[in-house]
Amino acid sequence: MRSPRFLACIAIVFWGVSFVATKAVLREIAPVTLIFLRFAIGAVVLLAIVRELPPRAAWPQLALMGFIGIFVHQMLQAYGLTMTAATNAGWLIGLTPIWSAVLSAIVLRERFGLAKIAGLLGGFAGALLVVTRGDFSSAFLARPSTLGDLLIFISTINWSIYSVVGHKTIRTLGPRRATSGAMLFGAAMLAPFFVARRGWSDVPHLSATGWGALLFLAVGCSALGYLFWYGALERIEVSRVASLLYAEPLVTFVAAALLLGERVSAAVVAGGLLVLVSVLVAQYGAGPAALPSAEEA
Repeated sequence: MRSPRFLACIAIVFWGVSFVATKAVLREIAPVTLIFLRFAIGAVVLLAIVRELPPRAAWPQLALMGFIGIFVHQMLQAYGLTMTAATNAGWLIGLTPIWSAVLSAIVLRERFGLAKIAGLLGGFAGALLVVTRGDFSSAFLARPSTLGDLLIFISTINWSIYSVVGHKTIRTLGPRRATSGAMLFGAAMLAPFFVARRGWSDVPHLSATGWGALLFLAVGCSALGYLFWYGALERIEVSRVASLLYAEPLVTFVAAALLLGERVSAAVVAGGLLVLVSVLVAQYGAGPAALPSAEEA
């Protein structure tokens, strides 16, 4: 039996590589087809493992979680990745804990001290470097990749909203039932779009590599990744497990270079590192890390 910390590290590797796998599949099929197949398969696998449907009373809240955390979130990221690099997405996703701190201050009235303010400002500066690639002229606005980066940026805010909205339900039902239920509702919401654009016609275009990447996303990232992560949270201090999330953008960076051959400028790397440092500053000022909602890809 592997240790919980080891399994949590596997989840981080899965999620870090997920942006690279998504980018690879999007070369062969449309975003809607990818998202629907990923979460339909992932929900079935996760429900088969959990072996328990959520109670009917929780369905409205799970539907809301599925809309925000699956439908909206994955649409933003999938379409964003059609226009920008997986590396950029990985760096920008690092901003999520900062938005969580901002929302906690607004919704839960948690203290927002100087360290969090410094982290917020530093995170903005880092994100700006990633998006502009160090080019602060108006020319960067005309690049398709800029729109892709902005969609990924918006998805980080959206995921923090999902974390706040789903917090009570996750506590009540447990993370496995809540996650599998939200995933099932999200897949159901994607189904009409899949049918409208005849998504099944994309399936023959999938190569063996494409199928491998899709199944990795569905089974590895959307099913096993959640189980490994929340299993670790049940047995290890939250702050210790949460600290592993800081490695996710670095995993994406390495995987994108090795598997996709992506090259990034020094400005993008500097911006990404500034984002990570800013998040660490914000989290350090916040005291013990809050329960994270992982899986941003």
